[in-house]
Amino acid sequence: MDKNIGEQLNKAYEAYRQACMDRDHAVKELQLKTENYMQQLGEQQEQIELQNNIIAKLKSQLGALNANR
Repeated sequence: MDKNIGEQLNKAYEAYRQACMDRDHAVKELQLKTENYMQQLGEQQEQIELQNNIIAKLKSQLGALNANR
């Protein structure tokens, strides 16, 4: 019976160890995805700012053209 308990404990420990490794892998993967998302978000915000600046310049040019008519 002791052998059976030992085998059960070994199986339980191995399952726990595997679950911990899976969790650690999932955490690392989530961190990587979060970092990539934040980088992409920052790049998109920069693009929006640049486009807003272009729009503002075009609006001012259009206003100047309309004032000259």
